[in-house]
Formats: sequence, C-alpha cells, structure tokens
Amino acid sequence: MDRSDHGDGVTLSDASVAPVLGESRDQFGRKIEYLRISVTDRCNFRCQYCMPLEGLPWLPKADILRYEEIADVVRQLAPMGLRRLRITGGEPTIRPQLATLVRMLRDIPGIEDIALSTNGVKLPSMAAELADAGLDRVNISADSLRPERVVKIARRDLHFDLVASARAAQAAGLGPIKINVVVMRGINDDEIADFAALTRDNPWHVRFIELMPVGELRELTFDHVVPTDEVLSRIRAVDALAPDAGPSRGNGPAVYYRYPDAAGTVGVITPMTHTYCERCNRVRLTADGRLRTCLFGDHEVLLRDAIRTGVPLGPLFLQALAEKPKAHELLQMRVGGLRALSQVGG
Repeated sequence: MDRSDHGDGVTLSDASVAPVLGESRDQFGRKIEYLRISVTDRCNFRCQYCMPLEGLPWLPKADILRYEEIADVVRQLAPMGLRRLRITGGEPTIRPQLATLVRMLRDIPGIEDIALSTNGVKLPSMAAELADAGLDRVNISADSLRPERVVKIARRDLHFDLVASARAAQAAGLGPIKINVVVMRGINDDEIADFAALTRDNPWHVRFIELMPVGELRELTFDHVVPTDEVLSRIRAVDALAPDAGPSRGNGPAVYYRYPDAAGTVGVITPMTHTYCERCNRVRLTADGRLRTCLFGDHEVLLRDAIRTGVPLGPLFLQALAEKPKAHELLQMRVGGLRALSQVGG
C-alpha cells in the first residue's frame, strides 16, 4: 500500500483547550466529533467547480498515508471524542482496496458512523463490498441527470448514471442516501425541479449546494452562484414544501423540506449566503497527513511525522482545536491556499 511523505515539522504550543473525557472542544466551545478523511487527491472526473481540466501536481504514491496510518489517527482520536468519519478524496473509490480501510475503521471502539463521499461511478460494482466491510452510508455527487451534460460538467465520459448508482447503494443497505448537487447558474440550474422530483418515489435526500468559487477555478465565479432562496422558490413553484427533520443520521449543515407524501427530502446547504460556521463540528485529514481545521482556512497541523515516529497525537489535536478559526473567509476570496476542492475532499 501507499506511504506518507515528509513535510515541514510543527512546533507545539500550549493548547488552550483541555479535553473532557470522551469530548473535545475548540477555542469557541464547538464540540469536534467529525473527521473527514481524504484517501487520495486524484479523481476520475474533472468537474468544473472542483478541479482544473489539466489536473493538479499529484502527490506521489509514497507521500500518501497508508491505511494503517489513517486507522492509527482515528484510533488515537476516538477516545478524545471522535465519533463520525467520512471517507473522501479526490475520488476515494479509485484508491485500491478501499474496503480494507473501512474494515479497519469499523473495528475502532467509539466510532459510531462511517460515511463515503463519492461521484458514484464505481458504486454499482463496489456498494455491496463496502457495506459488508462496515460502511454505513453514502453521499453521491451528481450535477446533472442528462448524460451529455454529465460529460460536459465532469469533462470525462465514464457513463455515469446517478439513478443506477443510488439504487445500487440502496440495495446494499447503505443509507440514508444523499445526493449532492452543486447548482451553477447557466450550467445546470434548469435541472433543479428534475432533481427534486427524484425524492417523490425514492427515499433519497437530494441536497442543493451553493457553488463555492475556489482557487484557480476562475471560469466559475460569484455570477454562477444560485442563492438557496432562489433554489427553494423554483422547487416550490412545482409543489408545496414542508419543513422536515431530514435523514436520521448525519444531516449536518443542511436544512430539509419534503414534498407532500414524498419518500425522500430536499435539502439546501448554504456556504455562501448563510454560513453555518458557528455550528462547525469537523476537521479534515488530508491524504498526506495534515489535519486541516477549516475547509477554507490556512491552518494545518502536521500529523504524519508524529505517526511515523510514535509521538502521541493528542497534544497535536488539542493544538489544532485551540487554533481552529471562528469562520471561513471564502466570501473574501481567501481559500487557505487551495488550488481546488479536490485537494481536501470538500
């Protein structure tokens, strides 16, 4: 399997956050219990809002954390309150033997929920194996229901069929199933009602996400952002929406609604027009072993050298929480050095 790289060391400072048994909070009192784990920076798509067409300078295989090292991070942080995990990328399903990692994580005491974020291309062939390994649920990113438009947005033709992928996940018992749609004005915003209609007969949760213009992806700007209020207005023009509690697990920052008698729900996520930083409960582990405390912040704490040398991660984790920023600065176009969302798995 792959190995991690060596980067700049970190200097420990006195962490101002002291852990309660089984619980850790950041400097603003937010309980941090959710870790998003990027297992690769690579992807089989080149989505317009996520990655440049030419790709990025990839991390060498030798620079990627091994599965055993990822499991070691989780094993050390679980007693400090870590309860929920999400496996991301890039596209995590292109990393070989992903089910092996899921099994390792499932065996760690204290971990209550393991989710996967994926573009869904490989779900028909992988869903059953991942479920058997202990995966609980999936989020599928899908920005069009039209095959020719999928190719245009993803800039790859991999014959992706959202409905087939979601049904494969459902058949494997992976649920709740969430479908994430990044809404882009003039690109796919004419499909809002079509995506919402999927929830009438399927127990799926379709979430519309405001576009986050990031880094070098200058072809997509704030002019392409469709505010959530407009999204909901378009859906309500089809039929009434009632507020809903949403899925039983992992509803995070989304706000949910339901059509009358619908099997699933419609959700909205508003990183641009209504930020939810005050409720943030997460940190991110990059594929090369850096703990990133804010998606669009520039604060990171290096963990991989500690993992390699047997240094306990607890003090590093507390340092990270003591320095976690209050809010992101995306609205000021500060993106923490990110060139693309694919670098941290979103």
